[in-house]
Amino acid sequence: MALSGELWAELPAERRIFCSVLLFSWAVYLWEAFLAHRQRRVYRTTTHVPQELGQIMDSETFEKSRLYQLDKSTFSFWSGLYSEIEGTMILLCGGIPFLWKLSGQISGHAGFGQEYEIVQSLVFLLLATLFSAMTGLPWSLYNTFVIEEKHGFNQQVLQRALVLTQWLQTLGFFFKDAIKKFVVTQCILLPVTSLLLYIIKIGGDYFFIYAWLFTLVVSLVLVTIYADYIAPLFDKFIPLPEGELKQQIETMAKSIDFPLTKVYVVEGSKRSSHSNAYFYGFFKNKRIVLFDTLLEDYSALNKEPAEGEDGENEETKSKTKNKKQGCKNEEVLAVLGHELGHWKLGHTVKNIIISQMNSFLCFFLFAVLIGRKELFTAFGFYDTQPTLIGLMIIFQFIFSPYNEVLSFCLTVLSRRFEFQADAFAKELGKAKDLYSALIKLNKDNLGFPVSDWIFSMWHYSHPPLLERLQALKDAKQE
Repeated sequence: MALSGELWAELPAERRIFCSVLLFSWAVYLWEAFLAHRQRRVYRTTTHVPQELGQIMDSETFEKSRLYQLDKSTFSFWSGLYSEIEGTMILLCGGIPFLWKLSGQISGHAGFGQEYEIVQSLVFLLLATLFSAMTGLPWSLYNTFVIEEKHGFNQQVLQRALVLTQWLQTLGFFFKDAIKKFVVTQCILLPVTSLLLYIIKIGGDYFFIYAWLFTLVVSLVLVTIYADYIAPLFDKFIPLPEGELKQQIETMAKSIDFPLTKVYVVEGSKRSSHSNAYFYGFFKNKRIVLFDTLLEDYSALNKEPAEGEDGENEETKSKTKNKKQGCKNEEVLAVLGHELGHWKLGHTVKNIIISQMNSFLCFFLFAVLIGRKELFTAFGFYDTQPTLIGLMIIFQFIFSPYNEVLSFCLTVLSRRFEFQADAFAKELGKAKDLYSALIKLNKDNLGFPVSDWIFSMWHYSHPPLLERLQALKDAKQE
């Protein structure tokens, strides 16, 4: 032991840094794999509805959710293993400095020499994200067209594609969606990165303050414009029609002084049958967005097929007839009561403050570490110290232990916020409806209500279903 310690101490600083990064990365992966193994064991062994769940979940739904989560966990294991091996090989084979040199050659051919570091950085970023998209594509295809389709969540396939034309149309939608996401991401990422690098270069000794302020402004702008200008590029947003539900939503918002301006329904069912709801906007301009899959009256799975519709097999007809997805109006209001509780209790503001405090700290530490040449030589940059590479090394690798601790703390805080939001909905008199809504949403999303306690503690940003139902039970009975 002492000998190995002496050998470690004799290694150059850059080798110790590199080895530490690799060892910690694999330590995190093995920890995650251990937790996933414990949870898969729960999926495999819990084959019957536990007694405490007998009143809220039937055996058929329980078995469907068990198999769905087991498939997802197995897929996550193999994709995670591949990702870890890929990342290790990139580091060991010098993939980062190779890609930097390649980006320099490309920008050089375009007439931009080595003095145009920002241009080279943007080419590097474009190549890196393209590589990531290409290597992740097979996994995304398998997840969408095998796992999600197998368990009925991939609404890009409304029925079994038994003919080649249908299959090609579905695949075409997938690739169109993927390309659109990539282009939109680059349109945001590249300009923001170029301005950030420019601010760091001209900011002097206090560049970290200016860089932090810039990222703060960018994050607030993106939050503001996302639902109005970015999300509609992928899904159709329509105003919630006039009627009882809209009136009830407006009445509830007014009762807690929520400055609601618009309520939208998003057609999320065309790609997934998972349900969701959220609000966005700053100051006096708040909007609520409801997924059509959340609303029983809007869910595509609840609609009768048009007369004369071809190509629908008996299995699809049976699903449409027997499965009732979404929540009733009273339950939708209860879910919104929970979401608005996050606003009323200041959870959104608190999360923003925590995020920005963390961002400021990271930029400050980046300013302290960016001048350390050994950080660059550890990853194969012996003659140059590009700012973008410094950001990658420090934020992604050096800060990784801190990021893991922070992530766990935020998960614990998130669970606390969820209980508080549930309690707020109870105060609004929505306990009974929220109770039934949580059960329905768990059923619609095939959530498995039994969890390994360590896996749950480490991963679940929302409390397990049984814990939330127990907290609501007393008020429900009242």
